Amino acid sequence: MPTLILFAAAAIVLAILDAIMLTTFMAPLFRAQIGHLMLESPRAIPALIFYAGYVAGLTALVTRPALRDGSPAQAAIGGAMLGLTAYGTYEFTSLTIMKDWSWTMSLADTLWGGILTAVTAWTAVAAARSLGYAGR
Repeated sequence: MPTLILFAAAAIVLAILDAIMLTTFMAPLFRAQIGHLMLESPRAIPALIFYAGYVAGLTALVTRPALRDGSPAQAAIGGAMLGLTAYGTYEFTSLTIMKDWSWTMSLADTLWGGILTAVTAWTAVAAARSLGYAGR
């Protein structure tokens, strides 16, 4: 049951925070740089596949161990590392091979991935602990 709570809490937090950031900051930034490559509306199925896989990885690699150890701070640190790595891999690969990709896009999205995943992981562990799931 704790794994399901961690997954659900992370999915909700990630979806809300990323939707806000994507619509208010990232979409305008990316449209200014690569608008000619972007769809009018994102494709839902690939987005759902990414988010489900990302939250599953976050749960397995970060939040379950942090909950087991009773440490939301550990979740935040692990989340930041995962987010910087995952978002950075995409962004810096794109910067390496895409003609119109910019340093601004890569840095902004990589930093956002670290912050988003840290906050999401911390919140998921704090939510599970508040429901009585804690430690070994």
